[in-house]
Amino acid sequence: MAKVTAKKKTNDTNKTKKSALRKAKKAVQSAKKAPQPAAQAGGDKLSFNHAMVYAKDVERALGFYRDLLGFKLVDEFRHEDKPVYARLRAPGGDGTIALHLAGPGTSVASDGVRLYFEIREVDDFCRKLQAKGFYITQMPRMMPWGWRHAYLNDPDGHEISLYWAGENRMKKTVMRTAKEVDKLPAAKGR
Repeated sequence: MAKVTAKKKTNDTNKTKKSALRKAKKAVQSAKKAPQPAAQAGGDKLSFNHAMVYAKDVERALGFYRDLLGFKLVDEFRHEDKPVYARLRAPGGDGTIALHLAGPGTSVASDGVRLYFEIREVDDFCRKLQAKGFYITQMPRMMPWGWRHAYLNDPDGHEISLYWAGENRMKKTVMRTAKEVDKLPAAKGR
């Protein structure tokens, strides 16, 4: 009987150790998957915090970014019961944008600036936007650099690209190939 009890204690000890190891592995995996904290303010490396998008009507902009594109409201500041500032997080990541009420008579034009939002099923996403009555200025198409892009404007005219880069995300060879194609005699007649 003593041998059986000793074996049972050994088995119980092994099970406890294995359970503890499994828990430790899960904790490590969770820590690896957890978003990394933002860089400390005043740190020695520059970090990107968010893009500020000025809007003539923050409520209307919220209807676009939150209700159509799926951004999640993180923070909102209201004045006289109307939103004048809203911070939103991208539905598929940690990236944020802030919507800010533009002052009276202030232009919200953003010539030369375009917001890029990536989604694998860009074609389906654009069809869903169209089904909700939203106008897409360019439906998704493959670009020379190997990314699939669609273009649209938010309610204040800010340019937006919905795209999927896939495996061509950081490939310089794709850009080189596109430049080489442009040098071909047939390409000059375009």
